[in-house]
Amino acid sequence: MGEHTVSAFDQELNEIDRLIREMADTAARMVSASIKALLAGDAAAAQRVISEDAVMDTYQRELDDRAITLIGKRQPMAQDLRTVLGAIRMAGDLERIGDLAKNIAKRVSAVGSIGTPKSLSHGIDSMATLVLAQVGSVVDRYVARDGDGLRVIRDEDQKIDVSYTAVFRELLTYMMEDPRNITACTHLLFCAKNLERIGDHVTNIAEIGYFIVTGAQLPTQRPKFDETTAAIVGS
Repeated sequence: MGEHTVSAFDQELNEIDRLIREMADTAARMVSASIKALLAGDAAAAQRVISEDAVMDTYQRELDDRAITLIGKRQPMAQDLRTVLGAIRMAGDLERIGDLAKNIAKRVSAVGSIGTPKSLSHGIDSMATLVLAQVGSVVDRYVARDGDGLRVIRDEDQKIDVSYTAVFRELLTYMMEDPRNITACTHLLFCAKNLERIGDHVTNIAEIGYFIVTGAQLPTQRPKFDETTAAIVGS
C-alpha cells in the first residue's frame, strides 16, 4: 500500500471506531433513560427510548456497510482484519443492548404513571448503576486499545451476577410480605433480568475487544464465586 492508501485505510478504521463509540453512547443513554422512566412511570421518556432503537439499527447498518466495503476494497490482513470483523460483532452486541433497554421501556405503560415505589426500587437502581458503568467503559477501553482494562471489565461481570441474585431475592421477599407488591415486583424482576443480559453483552464486547487488541482469546473460565452466598453476605 502506498502512503496515501494507508492513511485512507486508517481513516476508514477510525470511522468504524467512531460508529462503535456512537452506538455505545446511544446504548448507555437508552439503558439509563429506560430505568429512570420505569422508576418514575414516565411514559413520554419511555417512548423516546423506544424510538431511539431505530437510531441504533441505522448505526449498525452503516457500520456493517462500511466494514464490508472496507474488506472488499482493502483486503486487510491479520490485526486489521480482526479489527473490522470484531467491530461487526461488537455492533451486534451493542444493538442487542439497545433492544434490551427498549424492552425495559416497554414495561413503563404496564407499570402506569404511579411509577415504582422507592422502597422496591433501591436494588434495581444500584444494579443499573453498575451495568451503566460497564456499558460506558467497555468501548472507551476498546478505543484506547487497553487490553488489560478489557480483561478487568470481563472479569467484573460477576459483580452484575451477584447484584442480580441480590435483587431477585429482595423482590421475592417484597412479594411474599405484601401481595400488593406483586405486580410492580414482577415488572422489576423482568427488568433486572434484562440488566443482567446487558451485562452479558458487555462481557462479549470486552472479549471481542481483547482479541482484536492482543490477538489472544481470554480464558473461557473467568473468576467466579458462589453468587447466592455473596448475595446473602452482602445483604
